[in-house]
Amino acid sequence: MNYVLAIDHGTSGVKSSLFSVRGEHLATETQKTPVIFLPGGGAEQDPGLWWDALIQTSQKLVAANLVPVQDIVAVCVSSTFSSTVAVDENGKHLGNSLTWMDSRGARYVKEIIRGFPSFEGYGLLTMVPWIYKTGGGPQLSGKDDIAHVLWWKNEAPEIYRRAQFFLGSKDYLNLRLSGVPAASHDSISLFWCANTRDLGNVHYDDWIIKKLGIDKSKLPLLRRSIDVLGNVLPEVADAIGLKRGVKVVCGSPDHQSACIGSGAVRDFEGHFYVGTSSWIQCVVPFKKTDVLHSIASLPTSIPGKYYSVCEQDIAGGALAFLAENVLFRKSKLNAASAPENVYELMDQAAATVAPGAGKLIFTPWLNGERTPVDSTTLRAGLYNISLTTTAEQIVRAFFEGVAMNSRWMLGYVEKFIGRKMEALNAVGGGAKSRVWCRIFADVMDRTIRQVKDPQQANARGAAFIAAVALGHIRFSEVPSLVQIAEEFKPEPKNRKTYDQLYREFLQIYQNNRDFFKRLNKPET
Repeated sequence: MNYVLAIDHGTSGVKSSLFSVRGEHLATETQKTPVIFLPGGGAEQDPGLWWDALIQTSQKLVAANLVPVQDIVAVCVSSTFSSTVAVDENGKHLGNSLTWMDSRGARYVKEIIRGFPSFEGYGLLTMVPWIYKTGGGPQLSGKDDIAHVLWWKNEAPEIYRRAQFFLGSKDYLNLRLSGVPAASHDSISLFWCANTRDLGNVHYDDWIIKKLGIDKSKLPLLRRSIDVLGNVLPEVADAIGLKRGVKVVCGSPDHQSACIGSGAVRDFEGHFYVGTSSWIQCVVPFKKTDVLHSIASLPTSIPGKYYSVCEQDIAGGALAFLAENVLFRKSKLNAASAPENVYELMDQAAATVAPGAGKLIFTPWLNGERTPVDSTTLRAGLYNISLTTTAEQIVRAFFEGVAMNSRWMLGYVEKFIGRKMEALNAVGGGAKSRVWCRIFADVMDRTIRQVKDPQQANARGAAFIAAVALGHIRFSEVPSLVQIAEEFKPEPKNRKTYDQLYREFLQIYQNNRDFFKRLNKPET
């Protein structure tokens, strides 16, 4: 049996795992990496810490001698989508990465895409040909890779000038592994400058690049996710403990890797990811765009296939916020630190509360929202608190609020694909919670299929991508290689409660979106 060193780089840290080429998980090592939040919508991370974490966690795995080192044949990376790194001619990062939460480039995006006639902030004469070529365009929230590049160009011109390449986080790690500055057809998507109408000929579009005013020479080579970039560099192989000649497979961002790792790889089969953020995604056989709700057909890891996705900005991150900033924030009012099993305790607390949480409603817009509405000014809230409200009800309301937002996304994804998805394969750290899977099933009125080891979906997907690249399996075999731990069917008795709360959830957005705009409009 051959094995893959699969790297899952997420917002909170790096997980290095060993998988067989048929998806058997052997072990994982994890190391956290911090996020730096800055005024004006800044959210940065140090790419050097990503790399250190990759090396150290990989070293531990290889040193454990779980498999003969000569049987490890490939390294493949899954990484956060739309976290961008500027590198110099030596492949060294020029300062921090701007992460998928960084919205400081919004103003420069808006300057480029505005025009007459205008619709929802977009100039139609500009956007119609743009959408035709790429499937979409820069989001007004400024959280895409291209917004980060524009921010550097306008606010940090020395970094822009010195940059040899602008790379997504996956592609930066691949550069450090292989020495090759390349992006996959899926990881380049949110630079919004690659023509993806023909998946056999994805290429940079000169008209769009001219509109953006960026240097084409600073964009990386384009490759398929299943292409081999080369061998692991000798010094890197030595540092990790790998043999010489281990292949570096191009891989995919987290969305697309999770799709493969969830087992939902056939047309219109959906997967539901719950991590710091969340998304609902499915593979589609067509190219289409829903401009109003930021849903588009974009390249996926499977050659010749698109996927559609609707992404929620904060999901599991809402529970982290509740634990770290409210329940267990160290202050004069609270000297306790969050226990290691804090999420298990929150699970238990939520399970003691009846569905509906006493009709509390939590809106999870802690960092604005991406889809189905694109906004940097929306903010979270807890509604309908009374003197009888308990801490347990608040915890459950947080679980249910994320589920309400997920139901909002689901409606637009199903409209996009023109059919109902009867079941969703649930993956990500949040999908470990049986309580949350039950809530998602009841709120969304869909069967939730909890994938075994759901937190390993991204790494498992990366391992499968490498296995396909090296000829060990085909993508059509993936569904048979992914196990379902449990199915959660919606409870009819909870339908009335959740339908009422969902209607009010949407009404909260309608009633308060202008209020949030007034309060949170960026200062000029």
